[in-house]
Formats: sequence, structure tokens, C-alpha cells
Amino acid sequence: MRKSYLLGLAFLLVVASSFLLAAVNITGDWEMTTKMPNGQERTSTISFVQDGEKLAVKTTGRNGQEITGTGTVKENDVEWTITRTTPQGEMKITYKAKVDGDKMTGTSQFGDRPGMEFTAVKKAK
Repeated sequence: MRKSYLLGLAFLLVVASSFLLAAVNITGDWEMTTKMPNGQERTSTISFVQDGEKLAVKTTGRNGQEITGTGTVKENDVEWTITRTTPQGEMKITYKAKVDGDKMTGTSQFGDRPGMEFTAVKKAK
């Protein structure tokens, strides 16, 4: 009797811990605000489609061009990279963020340039 009680308790602990450690799902549209080096803020919409730990990213550039990228989600940590085409050539931008419910905060890195902080809020469906 005691052995089955302990086995049942162990099973419940495993199930409960898997819910606590489960990765967030960020699929959907997010409004992202980036703080520029000059102090101004730029707001854009970014769309994510999450499949397990894999992430597909889509946004629109200032000139209306579609920009896509890929990334990963591990627990509450999100990272993705996009490539923008500029007059100076292609520029890779890597974003790293922590997700807390329908909000995320993080930084973006453009090559050697200083990183910029951003926040994002998931849009209601």
C-alpha cells in the first residue's frame, strides 16, 4: 500500500513539474516598442508562430517590405534573428527576451553597435 502511495505521489510531482516548466507559447501578434539610441521610441508589429521550441518571425520594415526570421523558445527565454536589407547591405539583428505572460522585455543587437532595449505586449485576438 505504501509503495503504491509513493508511486502515485511521484507521478503527480512529475506531472505538476512539467506544467510549471513548460515553455510559454508566444504565437500571435505583438506590439513591440524599441528605444532608439537618440531616446526616441519606435513601435512596430511583430508576428510569431511557435512550434515547440522553434519560432518563425514576421514583421514589416519601414518601407513596407516583409522581413522574416527564425528563433527559439526555451521556457521563458526567447531569441530570434532577422535580416534587414539596407542601402549599406544586409544587416542581421538578434533579439533576446524574457517572456512574462503577455509581455516581454529584452535587447536587440546589430553587429558591433550597442544593443537597444525593447518591450512587447501581445495583442488581443
